[in-house]
Amino acid sequence: MLQLLLVGLLLPAALVAAPGAGAPRELEAGLDPAALEAARFALESYSRAAEQRGGPARLGAIRRAQAQVVNGIKYYLDVTLLKPPCSQHRFTNQDAAICENSVEPEQISCHFEVWSQPWMNRQKLVKQECRPAEPSEKVQNVASLEPEELAHAKTPEEPVSLEALSQNASVQLISLFKDFLTTYKKSYKDEREAERRLQIFAENLEKARTIQELDQGTAEYGVTKFSDLTEEEFRSLYLNPLLAKLPARPMKPAAIPSDPPPAEWDWREHGAVTDVKDQGMCGSCWAFSVTGNVEGQWFLRRGSLVSLSEQELVDCDGLDHACGGGLPSNAYEAIEQLGGLETEGDYSYEGHKQSCSFSTTKVAVYINSSVEISRDETEIAAWLAKNGPISIALNAFAMQFYRRGVSHPFRLFCNPWMIDHAVLLVGYGTRDRTPFWAIKNSWGKNWGEQGYYYLYRGSRACGMNTMCSSAVVD
Repeated sequence: MLQLLLVGLLLPAALVAAPGAGAPRELEAGLDPAALEAARFALESYSRAAEQRGGPARLGAIRRAQAQVVNGIKYYLDVTLLKPPCSQHRFTNQDAAICENSVEPEQISCHFEVWSQPWMNRQKLVKQECRPAEPSEKVQNVASLEPEELAHAKTPEEPVSLEALSQNASVQLISLFKDFLTTYKKSYKDEREAERRLQIFAENLEKARTIQELDQGTAEYGVTKFSDLTEEEFRSLYLNPLLAKLPARPMKPAAIPSDPPPAEWDWREHGAVTDVKDQGMCGSCWAFSVTGNVEGQWFLRRGSLVSLSEQELVDCDGLDHACGGGLPSNAYEAIEQLGGLETEGDYSYEGHKQSCSFSTTKVAVYINSSVEISRDETEIAAWLAKNGPISIALNAFAMQFYRRGVSHPFRLFCNPWMIDHAVLLVGYGTRDRTPFWAIKNSWGKNWGEQGYYYLYRGSRACGMNTMCSSAVVD
């Protein structure tokens, strides 16, 4: 769960505070899942108090919904509630008979304000104003309203059929899920698994929306190839926990160029970067980060761009843990010990550990040593522009739902001490006055911007500056 990752990362209040409250944003009152969840939460609070006055209400309609970022998200809701006929009145036996024959519910107009911190699983009803509904606020087609039993959220343990989910979820959600299945060619073993994945998909849309609300850059977050995975599944299948757990092998510091870096640079434009690759469901990002760096170094020193074998490192690097993760600093040493790297064509990627079949007769490139690069972003840019793409590592939390644009995640979402993914820094520049790093990822071209991630430059975002290194080819 989102909150499980973040509970242990709580920082002082000065860091937790949102970057600033924006103006309230209009939501689709009848379709937005977050607005519906906030309305149901407000209704529960209202109904608990109402039980002492004659019984709970149920949700009739959300007439207007707005959201505003204020150290969390604040929802402003105008809703119409339905109460059982005569529920607030003490009456005689004669009046009781009239009420029993009544079929029209009493309609109440309420303004609720709900403050939420989704990453802490925290909600609070901060304002409630209710009165009899005016004619313009009344729901006309009472028969079509949400059944009373659906006015409260189901517990996670309660079994939910796909049919029931389809009835409760918005048309927009079901449409998004169907598009997701088609786009990424997803299939599940049975109906029960499909139901579970739809629930996860809906929860992930909420997480993506929260990240979007708090992002300080220009990025778009939403549906990606990972939208049906829980946070735990995503981390275990695609990330590298060893980056934060194991100390990096000491390397000599790299010499930083004395000249200031150019305003922008991109090694893709200079022939030093191979096509985006796909690590699959294997925590081998460390191998892809290092081979990408070695590919660039070999190109700059020998003039030829060769796609190198990550599988060789997965199978033969005894210092790292194959799909269980590894460190770029160890991988450089392993390449030196092995005597070099074979090409991708000679030692193709399988995405799981096999017995080592490395052959010295097929070595295509070699390295002589490796260096650690400065943590200063200006010096990182200067080294990159002169010497080639850099192996780096970062916190990949926001990347699960990244689609495009320059990502600048809220610091609490992208703690720089929780490094868990190795990638390749290939360039930098500015988009619409927003400075960025251009990062080659290893999740295929059907993720991000054709396989690339653009991260805000200048704030050490997501710890991207903490583990910068390169091979050395003499």
